[in-house]
Amino acid sequence: MTSPAVHQGLQIPAAGVTLEADVVVPDPASGVVLFAHGSGSGRHSPRNRQVVGELQRAGLATVLADLLTPEEEQLDARTGALRFDIGLLAGRVAALTDWLVDREQTADLGVGLFGASTGAAWAAATTRPASVEAVVSRGGRPDLAGGLLRLVRQPVLLIVGERDPTVLDLNRRAMAELGGETRLEIVPGSSHLFEEPGALEQVARLARDWFVGHLQPVPRRT
Repeated sequence: MTSPAVHQGLQIPAAGVTLEADVVVPDPASGVVLFAHGSGSGRHSPRNRQVVGELQRAGLATVLADLLTPEEEQLDARTGALRFDIGLLAGRVAALTDWLVDREQTADLGVGLFGASTGAAWAAATTRPASVEAVVSRGGRPDLAGGLLRLVRQPVLLIVGERDPTVLDLNRRAMAELGGETRLEIVPGSSHLFEEPGALEQVARLARDWFVGHLQPVPRRT
């Protein structure tokens, strides 16, 4: 019997700062998906929220966290200095992954990373190979992950809009470098932000199916 999902607004210590996060855990949950994104696409992003809803309906727990503190967001809005700081963002995604692994509610769930725009999800996946089981990238920039890309061994789904030629080319090149199972899905008629009618719904369905198919339970530690 399914119990109501637990919705929590939390402050999570991560890599020396405290990050605001919205955590939803269905009961039972078949896995947990952590969103990795840069400035301007945090936990209040309508695009992220739409994908989150589809994942939750499929029985997946979700974590939407702001990877920058409010002060850092203000700095980045003025200078653009942090939104593509992959080392900073990936370190915080890795710390949030550790938090999920150590938390009673999610300790036995496989972790998936949903990346948007930056290369933080790929970079974090290389540092947590035992915890992260799958990655989905929406309109991602694999070039920002640099040499780390070839170290990614998890199954990776790349989702790119048909009308996003530069990012599409970058993702096609990335397929030759990624070390594990890889698939590229091109959303017809869509631009970089998937704002066209039906485009984001397709992104959400593709991500749902990838995570449901690849996230496996983790034996509890004794």
